[in-house]
Amino acid sequence: MADSEKLAAGEFTTRHPIEADYLIIGAGAVGMAFADTLLSETQATIALVDRRHRPGGHWNDAYPYVRLHQPSAYYGVNSWPLGSGEKDATGLNKGFYELASGLEVLSHFDQVLRRRFLPSGRVQYFPMSDVGPDLSVSSLVSGERRPAKPRKVVDASYQKFSVPSARPPPYAVAPGVACAPPNDLPRMARAYRDYVVVGAGKTGMDTCVWLMENGADPGRIRWIMPRDYWLLDRAGVQPGQEFLASIARSVADQVEALAKGRSVDDVFARLEGCGVVKRIDVAVKPTAYHCAVIGQAELELLRRIVDIVRLGRVIRIDADQIVLERGAVAMNRDSLYIDCSASGITATPSKPVFEGNRITLQIVRMCQPAFSGALIAHVEAAYRDEAEKNRICTPVPPPDTPADWVRLMAIELANRACWAANEEIRAWQARSRLDIFVRQIAALNGTEAEVFKELGRYGRLAARAAANASLLSAN
Repeated sequence: MADSEKLAAGEFTTRHPIEADYLIIGAGAVGMAFADTLLSETQATIALVDRRHRPGGHWNDAYPYVRLHQPSAYYGVNSWPLGSGEKDATGLNKGFYELASGLEVLSHFDQVLRRRFLPSGRVQYFPMSDVGPDLSVSSLVSGERRPAKPRKVVDASYQKFSVPSARPPPYAVAPGVACAPPNDLPRMARAYRDYVVVGAGKTGMDTCVWLMENGADPGRIRWIMPRDYWLLDRAGVQPGQEFLASIARSVADQVEALAKGRSVDDVFARLEGCGVVKRIDVAVKPTAYHCAVIGQAELELLRRIVDIVRLGRVIRIDADQIVLERGAVAMNRDSLYIDCSASGITATPSKPVFEGNRITLQIVRMCQPAFSGALIAHVEAAYRDEAEKNRICTPVPPPDTPADWVRLMAIELANRACWAANEEIRAWQARSRLDIFVRQIAALNGTEAEVFKELGRYGRLAARAAANASLLSAN
């Protein structure tokens, strides 16, 4: 019998089962944040399984110039700081709190694993491994398969990420055409006649910025923009105490826009009017929203690109033209195409987080995966009633369009109200590294008049905003 046949027959299965209270499938940001809080708040044992060779999930596949688009303080695990907590003194993010690079994010998760998880004696780590339907853990390298006997299974892989380097372009590319994921861009650097960036999400924006920061003339960049995006202003999400009034104002502005908006377009017009969101071209109405965050200096740099093609998604790239959904554009033969068209986090139907002995990790605060993983772990540790646990942890799927943001804000606001009414959850938020806003609010001494003014405005409008969000979504 061949080795592959023996493996399929189970002859390589070890007799030593993996014993753990929790079997966590996936060591990305959400899985690591969940494991970290569980380790802090319980005496549980954990088996952490991941198909990659190190923790960090999709960050292992990210392009080399990637950075967080939100401040580092909002990301990582609760028990371990990410970054120095300082402001950038130079560059496009000057004056704002640091944005961790991809390597810094990977280092963060690696240090948490090596210096906290494994020394605890309560975490077993299985890299380059997969979990089968029977909960057996199989090594992707040796083929060894071991049965697992956990008390609970935690699926941290339910909400998946799609990144350009992990799949081929979703369109045909003619032979001889230079087309590469952004991961290959630094080592392919040479004076191409044109650079063609395919995709207008965060990866596309990062790639355009990288090209210009490294000397590319914006007049030589052609940007294929299937959809325009609404972008959050980075000034409104700064973690420092000196920005607290600005954050409170931004949060209140959001609920006021939701409460008073007469349509989805009107809500976003109000958000833009008060500076909560921005767009690259003020003459083009965005049709997408992915929670991307941008600073003013970065926005001004992107606005230097004038050759923007808005003809839908790419169908194919020929030697002398690019064919899109709504037309074709002639191209120079000496062009480098950079495929930035992956969707990032993929849409998955919401399901209960807690179902018997299975926990399905999902985002429960809009676009905050690390916080969500940590909160779900705390609820698992502190509560017993499944219905109550699911009420506290109602999933908020990632938005794709402005209408999605309006619809999902009804869920988001309900979650916030639930947490605010729960003294135990409020206390946990007030000591959580990943919940900067609530932690800072809890530390106020009553003298910050501007902050309390904005919190009052939020409180008066939140219920009305939630109701109107539901109404607008139904129309």
